[in-house]
Amino acid sequence: MEGVLAIICIFVVLPGLVFHYVTKWKTAPTLTEGDEAMLEELYKLARRLDERMDTVERLVSADHEEFSKPRLIADQEADNVKLAELERMIKERNA
Repeated sequence: MEGVLAIICIFVVLPGLVFHYVTKWKTAPTLTEGDEAMLEELYKLARRLDERMDTVERLVSADHEEFSKPRLIADQEADNVKLAELERMIKERNA
């Protein structure tokens, strides 16, 4: 009797569990086209604002020598590498 129960568990219950969770995984919410477009627009806006902040900081520091950049992250290479990777991914997706 125990052998039959083990075989039923292996060939019926276990695949049923696997198929159940695979189905749940496939129906999980994903980003819609609108969400992706909004994220891309927000990314571009953030890049423009960052460039504007760099310009403002350059102008203020040129006029006032005692000015020091108060932002935590100015224009660091480590950040630029990550941003370049994001821009590459956006271009690939849009191509």
